[in-house]
Parts: sequence; structure tokens; C-alpha cells
Amino acid sequence: MNDMAGPANPVVRLTGLKRSFRQGGVTIDVLRGVDLEIRPGEIVALLGPSGSGKSTMLQAIGLLEGGFEGRIEIAGNDASALPGHGRTTLRREHLGFVYQFHHLLPDFNAVENVVLPQLVAGTKQADAEARARDLLSALGLAERLDHRPSQLSGGEQQRVAVARALANRPELVLADEPTGNLDEVTADRVFDEFLKLVRGEGSAALVATHNERLARRMDRIVRLHEGVLE
Repeated sequence: MNDMAGPANPVVRLTGLKRSFRQGGVTIDVLRGVDLEIRPGEIVALLGPSGSGKSTMLQAIGLLEGGFEGRIEIAGNDASALPGHGRTTLRREHLGFVYQFHHLLPDFNAVENVVLPQLVAGTKQADAEARARDLLSALGLAERLDHRPSQLSGGEQQRVAVARALANRPELVLADEPTGNLDEVTADRVFDEFLKLVRGEGSAALVATHNERLARRMDRIVRLHEGVLE
């Protein structure tokens, strides 16, 4: 498996990506041949109304479920040709995830939530803790490192989720409505910090949103309409 995408190679390349579901005896085509390339360091907005297939597309790129047709390349690796453990390794080594809901582990504090994915990836405890503290401090949480999720505000919880997504230095961050559960002022602040941190880390990102205002702050906008990108 390649260690990383070369400077001229896309971090992700989708070719003819399709996904259909059977519902009540009817076939629903959610993705109908999606083609997309994202370059290293590029932050791309994926726009579309609710139900347009944005989450389905992110799940496909994130190698989180099967049933897709077409080709998915992550960091130069053909994910569609890999067995299950190969997809797991690819996901762990190259991808980070931020969801609308933070999905933090409630019994662990902020630092521990960011340390855990690093330990799974084989990082030493001391190095993982230092990385977690650096990321959380960059997101304005230097005074909240030892707090559990229940002791943090919604915006603070989502900041921890952003730090966790970037903990293993992914080449691509997949974010699904990452500020959709926050009020507008908090959402703007968290999104500013998300963009600054992702750019500072040199990661690429694909951010699904229905918020045109947020989308315009990214490098490029693609729109999902009737199962294809415009």
C-alpha cells in the first residue's frame, strides 16, 4: 500500500460512483455516476439539499459501507479492490471524519478522546498526548483539556471532534454538516477554526453542507443534483 499520495496525485478520485437502494419494491438511484478528484490541501464544499445523497457519497469515500459501483481511489490506492482489512487500514492511515454530532466517548476527557485514535494507529502514549494537547490548544481548548464531553458546550464538543479527526494527520478529512448542530454564531466560529486547522495541517477536506455561505469560504464548490455532480 502506498504511504501517501504524490504531490501531483489526487488524494481521492471517484470514477463512475453509483449507489442504489431498494425501498418498497422500488429501486432508488441515489448516486448515478459521480466523478470527482480532490488534490492535496484542497478544501471542497459538497453542496446539496437534505436527501440529495451527500452523506451517502461521504460514506462511500470513507469506505464505511459497501454496495457501491464504480472506482474509489484513496491516496493512490484502489479501495474497491481491497479486502475488508485493507480498507480499514486505508481508512485509518489516510482519512479523518467529522460528523454533525460529535460522537465523543462520554467517559473520557477531551485529551483522551483525541489520544485514543492515535493509540489505535500505533502512536506512543506520550506522543499521542502531546499531539492531542497541541490540537486542542490550537482550537481554543487549552483550559478544557481535562473536561469530559458532558462538561463542554456544543461548540467545544465539536472542536474536540475536529481535533480527533486530525489527530493521525489524515490526507483527507470528510466532514458531514460539521456545524449543522450549532447556532449560527458558534457555527461560524467553529468553522473558522476548522478551516484554519485543516489548512495549517496541510490536509485536504470534503465538507458536505447545505449552507451556501459556509461553502463560499472553501476553495471550490461541487453540487450534488439528482445523483451526479454539477
